[in-house]
Amino acid sequence: MGLSERKIRILEAIINDYIATAEPIGSRTIAKKYDLGISSATIRNEMSDLYDLGLIIQPHTSSGRIPSDQGYRLYVDSLMRYRELTENEAEFLQKTIASDINQIDYLMKKTAEALSILTNYTTIISSSQSASFTIKHIQLMPFDGNKILLILVTDTKTVKNIVVNLPEKIEADELANLSSLLNEKLAGKSTDEISELRDTKDLGVSSEVLAEILAAISLNTDDENDVSVYASGVKNILSFPEFSNVERAKEIFNALEEKRLLKRLLGDGKSPSRIEIIIGCENNIAEMQNCSIIKANIRVGTPNPIGSIGIIGPTRMNYHQVASILNGIVKRINSLLETFPSD
Repeated sequence: MGLSERKIRILEAIINDYIATAEPIGSRTIAKKYDLGISSATIRNEMSDLYDLGLIIQPHTSSGRIPSDQGYRLYVDSLMRYRELTENEAEFLQKTIASDINQIDYLMKKTAEALSILTNYTTIISSSQSASFTIKHIQLMPFDGNKILLILVTDTKTVKNIVVNLPEKIEADELANLSSLLNEKLAGKSTDEISELRDTKDLGVSSEVLAEILAAISLNTDDENDVSVYASGVKNILSFPEFSNVERAKEIFNALEEKRLLKRLLGDGKSPSRIEIIIGCENNIAEMQNCSIIKANIRVGTPNPIGSIGIIGPTRMNYHQVASILNGIVKRINSLLETFPSD
């Protein structure tokens, strides 16, 4: 859509003002607040054109104008630019998410908390939604009697601690040896390939013991397909005047409690773009059509995402700020996960 430079500057002024105030703005106010070098009459004429183009709307007969969803779309697609994280933002994120990065679930929860604090919006986050994963490392340790602790690491950076009840007791040195042998045979294999390991001659354990260990591994890798979804800062929604209506706020709260809807909001992870912005009526979930969501996938160099992050706010959310912070945190998480040890 071709717009003159003057129209673009007026549209940006309307968008920036509405993001800051949540109040419609008229031509006189724009002329006073923004140094555009043109009269209020000229601004009024240009606003009339923007209205005809569907880029701004008039919520009430006597009020000023506010951006439409189409106006926001033009802004995020053609006018918005990403910025680098500020020193304070980078420092806050470093302190919040740098610890215990070996646990992807923990990392994603801390990321959701950090983003909801930094942006003052609601953050939803999913982990381990890759449909394709393999075993990276296995370690067996004595636990209690016939029970052992199975530590399982997958290529999605997930670490699981599983207690397995064996039909017989196995000593620590035997478990250490079995760990090494299982890593030789199973590292890099998928769940389907695990079932092919039936020969116990080289493992030094009975078929019953092996069956229990393999069943525990299969059960807990299958669990990865059941996506974990977390939400943080849900009550932040109440701070925006758009959601002061109790019924509207209730609809959004109910939607944010539905794991099924949250998974739909985050999508299937197949979007080619790193940052994706869904604005208002573009959302296919009716309860969320007064909101926008800015989301991204965590891929760590692989085609299948290991998680997704979404930030939800009103359609007048600060797209520039949120998209820049999310872009920065995705880069930081990918960098952290790439340092995850291969052994």
